[in-house]
Amino acid sequence: MARKPTPPGTPPTSGVAHIADLVRKAVPPLHPAGLPFVAAPLAVAALGRNRKWVRRAGLASAAATATFFRHPHRVPPNRIGVVVAPADGEVALVDTAVPPAELNLGSEPLPRVSIFLSVLDVHVQRSPVGGIVREVVHRPGKFLSADLADASEVNERNSMLLETRDGHRVAVVQIAGLLARRIVCDAGVGDTLPIGDTYGLIRFGSRVDTYLPAGTTLLVERGQRTIGAETVIAQLP
Repeated sequence: MARKPTPPGTPPTSGVAHIADLVRKAVPPLHPAGLPFVAAPLAVAALGRNRKWVRRAGLASAAATATFFRHPHRVPPNRIGVVVAPADGEVALVDTAVPPAELNLGSEPLPRVSIFLSVLDVHVQRSPVGGIVREVVHRPGKFLSADLADASEVNERNSMLLETRDGHRVAVVQIAGLLARRIVCDAGVGDTLPIGDTYGLIRFGSRVDTYLPAGTTLLVERGQRTIGAETVIAQLP
């Protein structure tokens, strides 16, 4: 079979360039919040270049930190009315609970899905639905282990309320854990977030709760693993 001619103006692709392209696709990019945490051990490795153990320790620490702050590309589903997982992790709770008081969603229990993130999971958070940000409220608190049921009420948290185009209100709550002492939320009131869009990050072990409108059909079970922005956790009414 004759080889198809290369279109005019197409630059030749070398073996090295092809390998580099494969590496870029295989290795997730780094979330900007992780840059200082990776730069510090790299600086230590550079300063200790004449001491093998210092250099190795610095490089290993930088690699581990970069892994924690990885920010992989995700493709959310295009089905109407679905809610996707806001984070990678394990479903810790599938129940009903009263949403955070600061969001003014009332005192009636709503369907809730809680996802626990270990230190090995991707720690960026993604919008579970597409919509307008109506509220963003940070509340200080304790740092209990994030897999405990009480963590939703007493731990430090950042609550965000989204309103979809159909008027459904979905709350997503970032909860600090035993090791997580810093919650990052880049979204602000009035922002429009597409479904699956990255809006924040919790450092080193945490939990993310999603509160859904009454009548929502929950599609996950406790113990199930989720992939942020891709796993469908519910169908809105």
